Amino acid sequence: MARISKKRKVALSKLDQTKSYTVAEAAKMVKDVTTTKFDASVDLSIRLGVDPRKANQMVRGVVTLPHGTGKTKKVLVLCTPDKEAEAKEAGADYVGLDDYIQKIEQGWTDIDVVITMPSVMGKVGKLGKVLGPRNLMPNPKTGTVTNEVGKAVNEVKAGKIDFKVDKQGSIHASIGKVSFDAKKIEENAGELIGAIIKLKPSAAKGTYMKSVYMSSTMSPSVQIDTKTLS
Repeated sequence: MARISKKRKVALSKLDQTKSYTVAEAAKMVKDVTTTKFDASVDLSIRLGVDPRKANQMVRGVVTLPHGTGKTKKVLVLCTPDKEAEAKEAGADYVGLDDYIQKIEQGWTDIDVVITMPSVMGKVGKLGKVLGPRNLMPNPKTGTVTNEVGKAVNEVKAGKIDFKVDKQGSIHASIGKVSFDAKKIEENAGELIGAIIKLKPSAAKGTYMKSVYMSSTMSPSVQIDTKTLS
């Protein structure tokens, strides 16, 4: 049986695991039960009452967190030469086309987001085998296939994230850092939860938000009362 560390015991003593909390209470609790020395990420895990195997019950979208994620994302823009200056001015970390396509084909994926243009998707499409499994493939639905590459880079840098229900019917997303004050964590969580609620498929029957948990890296999970969400 695994031993529970002293820090873990202290954290668990502060948390009533039989209780469900409001988002505001959970944000404060996560800060209180986090014991890592580094600035841990704060995550939401949301289980939905959908069958992701059915196309009409897929839940996928994008949301811009009002306070960002606390993480600086490395952005690659694959574009035509006339758009390179726009992408660089917006703060893209890497800008180009054929040279980066070749690098990716050779296994390079040291990036967090890939943005491209409709006119070059013919070239970018062949990268699906490398980018797809890493959830890096550009998609018009997430705003990463666009002619407004500068705007797309700005949104990503400002805290735009994309989310997608997995095969188990759950969505996992980082919504900030433990160093954020509780109000910022609460507002970021509320923005994501609100976006997911708005995307409820009409084909989904029964309870939509089955469970919501907030946690930080290596912290106990704090259950959020779904009845308080709207």
